[in-house]
Amino acid sequence: MSLRDTLQADLKQAMRDRDARRKSALRMVLLSIQMAEVESGELSDQEVLSLIQKEVKRRKEALVMVQDAGRTDLETVDLAEIAVLEAYLPEQLDAAEIANLARVVIAEVGATSPKDAGKVMQALMPQVQGRAEGRLVNQVVRDLLLA
Repeated sequence: MSLRDTLQADLKQAMRDRDARRKSALRMVLLSIQMAEVESGELSDQEVLSLIQKEVKRRKEALVMVQDAGRTDLETVDLAEIAVLEAYLPEQLDAAEIANLARVVIAEVGATSPKDAGKVMQALMPQVQGRAEGRLVNQVVRDLLLA
């Protein structure tokens, strides 16, 4: 069963359970998937995971704006939707785990300065795809190359 099929089944269950927040979050992800499929054909599970990550990122950005506006009612909605979507993502790596992987890649590519960050990122990102945000990976790599 593909991840898309799992999302579809979970949406049906959320509708049966009358779980409005779960239903809303899943509908938004499935809509994103459908729009992407119209453009490029059927998506792999990895591509679906990328779309879920984008949806989580959008909601986190919206959460910051909602918090700045002092709208605690909307904050609760965003937090609930983020929790629903994060359940479909693989366990995220922390900075220490990323640093360990980055040290290996830095040694492999022979990187010595921040100028080599691009080479390191190119080799490292496929290893952490879906398990870490690119911004965090970039920061860890830059910190290691500056040290």
